[in-house]
Formats: sequence, structure tokens, C-alpha cells
Amino acid sequence: YVRFHLISPLIQQSAENIVLFDTFVNILSHNLGEPAYEADVAQLEYKLVAGEYGLIIRVKGFNHKLPLLFQLIIDYLSDFSFTPAVFEMITEQLKKTYFNILIKPETLAKDVRLLILEHGRWSMIDKYQTLMRGLSIESLSSFVRAFKSQLFVEGLVQGNFTS
Repeated sequence: YVRFHLISPLIQQSAENIVLFDTFVNILSHNLGEPAYEADVAQLEYKLVAGEYGLIIRVKGFNHKLPLLFQLIIDYLSDFSFTPAVFEMITEQLKKTYFNILIKPETLAKDVRLLILEHGRWSMIDKYQTLMRGLSIESLSSFVRAFKSQLFVEGLVQGNFTS
């Protein structure tokens, strides 16, 4: 089991940054779909999660090939690229995801409650409005460069691994 949390102060600075981060993580997951398929067949699991303060990378499975899968994820993260078609597809999916959260009373109530309780939190409504105003490919590219330049890393490796 390998878990790394790539923390960046950039994410919580604005609603636009949160939306750009969500877009980035979804495109990264999309890009990894085909190359990581063989790892999935070999019973290795990975998950990329857009956490509140950064990207969470979780990898688990048999230890002898786990570093290769983790390295694949890191390679795709460091050489991040996307096409305009993938960008459009992911932003449309995010619009639907955000809208579906907003139309459910229980999730909207939780979001409002957390907005009241947590200082500096951006609401789902802010994120949805930001996404509806539109994002540019250039803004995503500059966000990703800034994100990668301001990272703090926390990690946990558990199992049959050498130090």
C-alpha cells in the first residue's frame, strides 16, 4: 500500500483554482486509463483523489510491480498534457457533477454547513458558477505549472518494501 499526498497552498486560493484542480485531476485520471489498464488486470489498484489541499495518490497490490505503477502515475503527472477535446469533455462532465451535487438537498446542506464552519472554504455554488463562466486551456496549463512548482509531499508506504 502506497499513499502520497501532494499538498499545494495554491488550491484553496480561489474557487477558480479549485475548479482547475478538479479538472487537472480528472484529465490525469483519463490519461492514465489506457496505460494503467494492464496494472488493473494484474490486480494492482490505483486511485487519484482531488483532496481539499492537494492530490492524493493511492496505489495498492502485489509489491513487486507496485513501484512501476507508481512511477507511471508520477511520469504522467510530471509530463502532463491534454488535448482540447479532452479538456472540453472533462469540463462538461464536471458541470454535470457539480450540478448533481447542487440539486440534492442533503449534499447542498452539508456544503452550506461546512461553508459556515470552515474559514476560507469555497462553496459548491461558487465552483459551479466559476465553471459555467468558462475555463481556458491556458489557465489550466498555467495552474498545473504553478501547482507542480509549489508542492509539499507526505507519504506512507506499507508492506513488504525496503527503505
